Amino acid sequence: MRIVGRTPHPTALNAARRARELDALADGGPVDVLVVGGGITGAGIALDAASRGLATVLVEARDLAFGTSRFSSKLVHGGLRYLASGQVAIAHESAVERHLLMTRIAPHLTRPLAQVVPLFAGDGPGRGAYIGVGYALGDVLRVLAGTPRRVLPDPGRVSAADVVRLAPAVRREGLRGGVRGWDGQLFDDARLTVAVARTAAGYGARVLTRVEAVAATGDGARLRDTLTGAELSVRARAVVNATGVWAGRLDPGVRVRPSRGTHLVVDAARLGFSQVSLTAPVPGASGQFVFSVPAPHGRAYIGLTDVDAPGEPPELAHADEREIDELLDVFGAVLAVPLTRADVIGTFSGLRPLLEGHADRPSDLSRRHAVHTASNGVISVVGGKLTTYRRMAQDGVDAAVRHAGLRAGECVTRTLPLVGAWPRGRAAEAAAGAPPRLVRRYGAEARFVAALGDGPAAARGVSAQELEWAVRVEGALTTDDVLDRRTRLGLVAADRDASSAAVASAFARAGVAPA
Repeated sequence: MRIVGRTPHPTALNAARRARELDALADGGPVDVLVVGGGITGAGIALDAASRGLATVLVEARDLAFGTSRFSSKLVHGGLRYLASGQVAIAHESAVERHLLMTRIAPHLTRPLAQVVPLFAGDGPGRGAYIGVGYALGDVLRVLAGTPRRVLPDPGRVSAADVVRLAPAVRREGLRGGVRGWDGQLFDDARLTVAVARTAAGYGARVLTRVEAVAATGDGARLRDTLTGAELSVRARAVVNATGVWAGRLDPGVRVRPSRGTHLVVDAARLGFSQVSLTAPVPGASGQFVFSVPAPHGRAYIGLTDVDAPGEPPELAHADEREIDELLDVFGAVLAVPLTRADVIGTFSGLRPLLEGHADRPSDLSRRHAVHTASNGVISVVGGKLTTYRRMAQDGVDAAVRHAGLRAGECVTRTLPLVGAWPRGRAAEAAAGAPPRLVRRYGAEARFVAALGDGPAAARGVSAQELEWAVRVEGALTTDDVLDRRTRLGLVAADRDASSAAVASAFARAGVAPA
């Protein structure tokens, strides 16, 4: 399938393209930029470099968004939380990057999300004022970033009746109203990562999953195809390490202090199918909250924790019992009927790649990113957060251009839309004839998804066309790629079990066998 949008080259990623480009890499000369790591940072670096005209290769040992990039809160943060700790620069940077994502880069993958903090009779008169001032400061960031009110409305007080209407599961006893603020929500963080990687491919980057960098220096790397075991050496004028919490494996000079953030998965019916983020302050912790986030497939996420995760980072992080209990206890305080362990149908945990610093709690560490050049020439981009991935990528490519003396164009990613993007407010026009469900997930590409042939559907209404699209266009090579990162059905064991046969059928219709 040839998917061509506003990019110079096709954007579809699939097994055939991977094999073709891997063979060409083995036979070819040096590339300009080799990116190691296929999370949001690595994908962003590949897009920035390729769109500047640099010959770019991205290698990822597993799958796109395999690690931290699929385990976020699915929010596009405007930086409000960073003002409380005096991180004004990163707060402003976050608001600017949120603006770009919601208005230019990925309006089809984002939406405004109301955050509702209920106020109860026993809270004291100062809580509402404190939260209201915080949201007002956040609105100042919105204004400074240039985000219009039609994208993110004004914050303000809401009545008790409005709180109940917006969040039907809220506790009524003693409810005296609430405060509503606004932030951005991603439809799916893994989907954003895939979209960035596909757009990079559309500008000529070779995006190769299941290819591990066994060793790397500033002028190349030894790579191993994890599907076949074959190894090859690649020469590169610049090598950029974007492996997050695992960055120290390629650059021992990088000091990362991982922290774990855990979310619960519950049935959305348990929260009255609310489309807002119901938010509960953490007792005794100023500026920390537990909140719900509307999620696909009739689910909701509740998070999140921020705890130290010392030692060698595992391939996948897992919630511990204390985190689950903490989330249930804090969030239960604002519910009419508190959640129990029986309501938790899944969990997910991600490791934040925080820079080592002097702080008692992980939440106090800076979310600022850094670019580090090792003695062997490897350039590492570490720290940061999902919202600011584009700026991290720009800084990383700038460093690579300077270090290697590359001839490159100016950064253009501030105005470069991702695949499927449409001007905000014109979704129906851009995806005419496609079901609303597909428009929400695929934007302007929804009509192409809908045009695929029929077959068995997966759980929770995920269509055969969506499964086949994941294989033909979105680079899914295995059943887990489809379930865990392209559809997120793998978050709930029952959904995974009910969908495996449909995924196998999608691979068969695409004419390939799952790896």
